[in-house]
Amino acid sequence: MTSNRNRLWDDVLLILTMAVLAGCGLIYEYLLSHYAGRVLGIMESTIYAMIGLMIVAMGLGAFAARKIQCAFNGFVWLELMIAFLGSSSILIIGGLIAITQTFPDILGSMFNLPPDAYPRGGLFKQLSFIAFNSPYFFGLILGFFIGMEIPLIARIREEIHQKHLKNNLGTIYGADYIGAGIGAAIWVIFLLSIDISKASALTAALNLTAGIVFILYYWQKLTWRKTLITAHGILLVMIMAIYQFGNGWLSQMSNLLYLDKVVYSDKTRFQQLTFTKRNMGPEEGSIINFYLNGRLQFSSSDEFIYHSYLVSPVLAGSARHDNILIIGGGDGLALRDVLQWQPKKVTLVDLDAQLIELFKNPHEKLPLRLANAIEDLNAVSLRDERVEIIAADAFIAIDQLLQSHQTFDAIIVDLPDPSHPDLNKLYSVNFYARLKQLLAGDGLIGIQSASPYHAKDAFIAIGKTVQAAGYSTVQQYHDNVPSFGEWGWTIASKMGAAPLTRLKRLPQLPVAHHWLTLPMVTNAFEFSRDFYQDSETVPINYLGSHAIYQLHQKAWQDQQGLNNAHLQ
Repeated sequence: MTSNRNRLWDDVLLILTMAVLAGCGLIYEYLLSHYAGRVLGIMESTIYAMIGLMIVAMGLGAFAARKIQCAFNGFVWLELMIAFLGSSSILIIGGLIAITQTFPDILGSMFNLPPDAYPRGGLFKQLSFIAFNSPYFFGLILGFFIGMEIPLIARIREEIHQKHLKNNLGTIYGADYIGAGIGAAIWVIFLLSIDISKASALTAALNLTAGIVFILYYWQKLTWRKTLITAHGILLVMIMAIYQFGNGWLSQMSNLLYLDKVVYSDKTRFQQLTFTKRNMGPEEGSIINFYLNGRLQFSSSDEFIYHSYLVSPVLAGSARHDNILIIGGGDGLALRDVLQWQPKKVTLVDLDAQLIELFKNPHEKLPLRLANAIEDLNAVSLRDERVEIIAADAFIAIDQLLQSHQTFDAIIVDLPDPSHPDLNKLYSVNFYARLKQLLAGDGLIGIQSASPYHAKDAFIAIGKTVQAAGYSTVQQYHDNVPSFGEWGWTIASKMGAAPLTRLKRLPQLPVAHHWLTLPMVTNAFEFSRDFYQDSETVPINYLGSHAIYQLHQKAWQDQQGLNNAHLQ
């Protein structure tokens, strides 16, 4: 009876352990996939590749588990290795990328080389390639070790029962599947919203706990017990340090990749926010740059160029300016320009409530000088009483606006580039068609449309997609924004005269701008003779097709704003 009771407790321990470790294994897949997507920039394909690679590695690990002679010793050492790799791999990856990207600059400065002569090719290029692809290496190794867990626990159960168990694998796989499901839920509900270093440390702590429990429970079956205890103690200290300081270390390594000094960095539920500052001297002052997930969103030196082209043509060509809709633009810069046209109401829809709050009340979180600079830039537009802010997914929020039968005199779409699959739907026929229902008959819609030079096909695809949504006339225009290079916008009318025709009828811009003039606007509609020559081959972005996302990713493999701008 006592023997049966002990075996029951053994079974409970082993099955519970398997469930917990399965959850940890799935979380490691998500952690590495998520981070690899940020590093390599091609989020969707990187995540799928990483998960697929780790699953294959788990299969190889399952085959290799037969080589371990003592299942008890092997399991404890295995959990030690998984805990070490799981907690430290992201920091190691970040360190490798930081070192390979900054080392040429260090050598160049050491030997007083001009910037264009810094050693970035040959060996340094290969080292950079290896560093940026190191997430796959760690995914392969970690997956290999995780794959050993099920065979070892199956062997331990049979050794305890001293016989072949008929449904041994079924029991263990059942615990594995349930545990993986719980792990996925924990990732989505909790871990996805905290720092990635803390998430990895918490997950690794469970692997370490499993090893410690095995040491205590199966003490007599183990060899090298003192060594195992010491190793677990050392790793426990390391995991605690990573939990406490890992995010700071990771931020410092990431900050090395920016061209200017990082003065503030934070993570919202949806994205990484980074402000950098470049001191230009006592007379010129400082330049503030703002990044989302490593991609430059605006520079204080020339953001007025981008926003004047985004706002002025749309409002100048619309019959009225009483009720304006802005999609995106949570920084308040487009809103600042819109408010100069004296609207009665502006509705701003942006996904990230934390980002909006940061730009609305910068003194609550930002350093004093940075907060003052932000208020000078957006003219505290987000605090204007005429502005209604809706913090929601625009794809869903516009349905609520349609249900309330709202109509807007002009619509301005100021969204980030379609650099992530989640953004692709906001560049689709479906989205633009629903915005058309919100637009007044004599109004215009203006859309930021990426670069007609660096991402030509994506730029043309946006115009074709707007046309497919049923607008009467769709036109595009462009100009140079120094921080971004050649940039483009799309403008469309619901009915009546074409946007450019309306603008040419004006003697001047109805609301004067300190930089932009009406001739500059009308001239911006001119493209080279053969610019649209191959437009027939460019696809329209229907919902679910991911056409614009894929075109944009193909064009922008090298991101802007970083020394080697692969980091996203």
